[in-house]
Amino acid sequence: MEGRQLKVIFGKYILLAILVLYSFVSFIPFFWSISTSFKTESEVFFNHILPEHLNTSAYVQIATKITPTLYTLFFNSLFIAVTIVILHLILGSTAGYAFARLRFPGRDVLFYMVLATMMIPDQLRVVPVYILLVKMGLISGHPSNFLAIFLLKAVGALDIFLFRQYFLNIPKELEDSARIDGASPIQVFTKIMLPNALPIIATVSILTFQGSWNDLFWPSIILQAPNHWTLPFGILEFQGQFQTDWPPMMALVVLSTLPILLIYLFAQKFIINMQLGSAVKQ
Repeated sequence: MEGRQLKVIFGKYILLAILVLYSFVSFIPFFWSISTSFKTESEVFFNHILPEHLNTSAYVQIATKITPTLYTLFFNSLFIAVTIVILHLILGSTAGYAFARLRFPGRDVLFYMVLATMMIPDQLRVVPVYILLVKMGLISGHPSNFLAIFLLKAVGALDIFLFRQYFLNIPKELEDSARIDGASPIQVFTKIMLPNALPIIATVSILTFQGSWNDLFWPSIILQAPNHWTLPFGILEFQGQFQTDWPPMMALVVLSTLPILLIYLFAQKFIINMQLGSAVKQ
């Protein structure tokens, strides 16, 4: 019995060591970004892990000289990301609830069709989508650009799938008892289902915010006016054809990563609860 316990303890330490090593390797690129942001242009090409002298000129440069301003880039990225998160939560949760609890003709076929859209890359549909948006007058130098982004990113198949799977695991007795008490379908959804779905709401919010915050493909096609550009555009500001200004680029990368880190720290307990809850149900 003692030998078996020793094997279990030894296995846990081996697993812990592997996770620590993996975390360390994953952190290296971000550490390199932080270190480079405090270097001078000449120090970038030396094999020094840390800068010889703490230099903040890169942060001063992105705060004063970047066009459009750093405030504009942050505001546009935040506005787009938050709006898309709200749309994903509203449309993804309602569609997921419909596929999980409601019965209607062709439900399963329609659900599989929604999942099939995950296999179609954006690059494959860029031409017809662009032509459609141009004919709708949504690609121009006006704020209608944002509306085009919102229409494209309003809902995702992954969100619908995650909400559906989570709603399927909620005991149907809760829903039946609410119906017996006279609750309408909308009340069942808002009073019973959503309050019990906080972990998946947090998970979808994080994944959606991260994807929208870092997205460059569709904004580079749709956002025509510089005052509508997002942070990825600002990062490209320092990338030239023959030379890249690494310190300010890495400074902007570090600043653009901070919101994602803060959101992960705030919502990690919801993700852990969702994973633990799924393990218990299985």
